[in-house]
Amino acid sequence: MKRLSIGALSRATGVKATTIRWYEDEGLLPPPARTEGGHRAYDEAHLRRLGFIRHARELGFAMPAIRSLLDLADHPERDCGTAHGAAAAQVAAIDARIRRLQALRAELVRVPALCAGGPAAACGILEVLADHAHGHCLDAGHGGPDGAGHGLADGAGPEIPAGGPRDPPTGDPPTGDPPAGDRRG
Repeated sequence: MKRLSIGALSRATGVKATTIRWYEDEGLLPPPARTEGGHRAYDEAHLRRLGFIRHARELGFAMPAIRSLLDLADHPERDCGTAHGAAAAQVAAIDARIRRLQALRAELVRVPALCAGGPAAACGILEVLADHAHGHCLDAGHGGPDGAGHGLADGAGPEIPAGGPRDPPTGDPPTGDPPAGDRRG
């Protein structure tokens, strides 16, 4: 296979160059060879590994789980119990997220009935949105001491906050897409 520049690797995988460099810095991608001019030169192994990382991110795996799965893939003689555990944990996290979204949807379906039009000062929707401790939400965690008005008491929140020390550059969606504009080689 011909060597790929960082731009070609980015186009081939849909992962921006900034994120590719971040994955290198974090040790998730091995350092590529360099051209005589000092530019990165990636090979088929980089393409496959970056595809693995991107697919894992698309499935919602957190960076520590991806790191563990990559380590397991690098040692095929090991027992795959770690992979099974990571996948089962991800399914449980998705199920919790679905329950949370269903509760949010039910709340939002109910809210429009609180306003029949008229002056904003009498709008029931605005009143409910302003009152985090109203006790009307279908989500028991909403407004509670643990949820701080955000419904996170059920543990459905992310393991690591977005932009945390183990996530790709700030503002990346789960695919690892960093902010546009960085074109370093």
